[in-house]
Amino acid sequence: MTKRENLIEKFQIKANGYHPFLIRDGWQVAQLNYMPEQEIENITRLDVHRLTDEVFILLKGHAVLIAAEITESGIRFQIQLMEPNITYNIPVGTWHNIAMCEGCEVILVEKSNTHISDFEHYELNHEQQEELKHKVSTILNNVQSLK
Repeated sequence: MTKRENLIEKFQIKANGYHPFLIRDGWQVAQLNYMPEQEIENITRLDVHRLTDEVFILLKGHAVLIAAEITESGIRFQIQLMEPNITYNIPVGTWHNIAMCEGCEVILVEKSNTHISDFEHYELNHEQQEELKHKVSTILNNVQSLK
């Protein structure tokens, strides 16, 4: 057995955007830090993964997890204001996105290389974008008013 110098690995991601930083044996941990594309005003599509659940854990800031069911008759959004230290799971095959406020940091856990090969996009039309913006903005405005 080989002696390893460091038995504990430490990671800290400060840069904005999506950063897979620990990829091992079929799974990965990533950090998603605020970026303008994740502000509710800029969200124009949803993603789906066909091979993995995706776990979200809020580290700091404010974020709203968005899930959706898309059928022939339309789209139904389910939104959740994220709380720190709660583990949220988006099951495989569920359309989703995340709306983030500036300074927000979220940990993601999923199968490895999901960000490379296991995703599809659904472009929201104008009416769907407006409905989603209204729902998410209402929640975030309520949080801001409590401060």
